Amino acid sequence: MQNTTLSRVEIEDRAIVDPLVYAMASRDSDVLDMVRDALAARRTQLAFLPVFTTNNPQTTAFHEGLVRLTDEEGRIIPAAHFMQRVEENGLGRQIDCVMLELAFQCLRSHPELRLSVNVSARSIGDGEWRRILDRGLLDRGQPGDRLIFEISETSAMLLHENVIRFMAEMQPKGVCFALDGFGAGMTAFRHLKDFFFDLVKIDKSFVRGIDHDSDNQVLAEALITVAHQFEMFAVADGVETAGEAAFLRGLGVDCLQGYHFGVPSLQL
Repeated sequence: MQNTTLSRVEIEDRAIVDPLVYAMASRDSDVLDMVRDALAARRTQLAFLPVFTTNNPQTTAFHEGLVRLTDEEGRIIPAAHFMQRVEENGLGRQIDCVMLELAFQCLRSHPELRLSVNVSARSIGDGEWRRILDRGLLDRGQPGDRLIFEISETSAMLLHENVIRFMAEMQPKGVCFALDGFGAGMTAFRHLKDFFFDLVKIDKSFVRGIDHDSDNQVLAEALITVAHQFEMFAVADGVETAGEAAFLRGLGVDCLQGYHFGVPSLQL
């Protein structure tokens, strides 16, 4: 497996983005117009990043689905240039709707697939997003049993009562939940018992360089211990080196995800 010193966003962009559109988006002060055009024309797809079990690095626990938007020439618009700007506005809701539709299509086409997709707390209350969810869960293939919603700490705490109600509603349908960015957001440990998270994804800031960073070693071990105390699986996010992977295995993390194991792929 090839390692690199590039950041996660740089690796993702360079791995699958045409250099021309990357440079164009870097200069474009209104990249959101490119996003609106791509959504309107349905130039959308998912890329898949595998999450591996710690005990057997060749066994995929599930895949994370990452939205990809393309320009008129089919070149991918770098997500780093727009995701933070759209998360809490109408474009963010549209992207969440597209991601959910694509996720259900993939789950129908691949009965063995277990897939996670990101969703914001605001989308949970969005009428169109809920209609897509309700239709998708009616499928005879019972896709709810293979669907995982990832919610960031910040988003979960923004509308925590709504998120808790939604989780309780989805539990009988088999849907699982992951707390994304665990340790880096706003979730006080006292709130963990109120949510219904099945797994946590330890924020990559605690994973980076953990094999030689004593502070990250202490913090990651504490986060793993908290997760296991609440009967949640612990996933280490952003693993980029063999040393990081080995150290995290020693701490007892359940799953590993990151560019040490490969970049997002448009093919399963």
